[in-house]
Amino acid sequence: MTSRFAVAEHYEFGEASREALESPNLQLALSRLGETLAAGNRRAFEELPGSSLLRERARQIKEESLSSLHEQLEMLERNVQQRGGVVHWAGDGKEACEIVARIAAERGIHQIVKSKSMVTEEIHLNRHLEEAGYQVTETDFGEYIIQLAGERPSHIVAPVVHKTIEEVAELMNRKLDSDTAVDAKALAGLARRTLRERFRTSEMGISGANFAIVETGSVVIVSNEGNARLTTTVPRIHVAIVGIEKVIPRLQDLPVFLKILARGATGQKISVYTSLISGPRKEGEGDGPEEFHLILLDNGRSRILGTEMRESLFCIRCGACLNICPVYRKIGGHAYGGIYSGPIGAVLTPLYDGLKPNYHQPQASSLCGACQAACPVKIRIPELLVKNRAGLQKLGAGSKVERWIYSAWGRLMRSPRLYGNLVWFSTRFVSRFAKGGWFRKMPGPVRGWTSVRDFPAPASRSFRDRWDEIRRES
Repeated sequence: MTSRFAVAEHYEFGEASREALESPNLQLALSRLGETLAAGNRRAFEELPGSSLLRERARQIKEESLSSLHEQLEMLERNVQQRGGVVHWAGDGKEACEIVARIAAERGIHQIVKSKSMVTEEIHLNRHLEEAGYQVTETDFGEYIIQLAGERPSHIVAPVVHKTIEEVAELMNRKLDSDTAVDAKALAGLARRTLRERFRTSEMGISGANFAIVETGSVVIVSNEGNARLTTTVPRIHVAIVGIEKVIPRLQDLPVFLKILARGATGQKISVYTSLISGPRKEGEGDGPEEFHLILLDNGRSRILGTEMRESLFCIRCGACLNICPVYRKIGGHAYGGIYSGPIGAVLTPLYDGLKPNYHQPQASSLCGACQAACPVKIRIPELLVKNRAGLQKLGAGSKVERWIYSAWGRLMRSPRLYGNLVWFSTRFVSRFAKGGWFRKMPGPVRGWTSVRDFPAPASRSFRDRWDEIRRES
């Protein structure tokens, strides 16, 4: 049975998380994630000589791009136009969707194929086009399964990671009137046979892009399936929708990112397909579209650029932080509520969609730092989450009890006398009620904590006591 949280975006993190934790199939699927993607990510970077320096170089390139973003985008536009492409500017998702629909309407398009793209998920492009009467088909295997199920992706690079292979087989056999075995290759073959006809008959292909190279006016698409290349070359019109933060200045910068992107995403040394697309088909070329349209999407990015959260725009959408996150690996992506999930989603969703309605997102982290360690461009995700939490306090979001606790804690930490009295009381009296050095159950605000884990008892002697003793002895 499909969860309602998998179908539509929501702000019900608590209820969605409880449902996720109680789903045996989801827990099985997520356990497999930890055994594959996260482990592969670690091994891939360990095997790469100078990986830390390479990641630092990627970070420097992103900083360079964002520091002169206005100029970089104007140069990109000129270079795309010189190669025969058409550049459109979209201030938000609605405008981007309208541009795509207008291109399709003016050219009499009926069928559209899409390669995997998180930015098109972000702007709800499929829904907009389907409501306008177009037949839109996802061609990435995982995205195709999600489309058959009527669900949202639950992972940046592995959209169907929340389903077991048994669930996928049942879904595809039911939707496609088949009796294919529970076997990954057989199911992929079933999808391939269905999608080939869509490639042949579709007049428009829509893609995102992993990078846009300013110097050459090219978009770069990295994938492990041949669908992305077919989407961008077989239909007569190719539309690429790219977030403005995806620009990199030079062609020589690309290998830096190719080396870390696949390692961060799937643990591969390099992805199977890397396509550089520079405008429409030229005279004498055997394949490629007749028209190439590049839509540069803002959708809140320029607003973030001038804030202390600008580092979030370094994200290359690899999913490494999701693969390693202890919270994501227990509740999956749909519980977060937004298009982007996991640690980076908890940063991005409040920035794009508003902090107050997404107050649960910054709290969905233990701040353990595993995400920062895994990130190929070393985004300081825990620091950004803390900044979002601080923003919530300024907005007065959260419960009154939570605000009272933080206020009381602040007063306590500013008063050495109060703090000393609390420590004295805890070490002399509170610790007596612990069993084996731990509290199994506690009342009040910490009841939620002890419902799932034990709480450590205060030490029998405080650091202050021990410090005073050492000073006297010396």
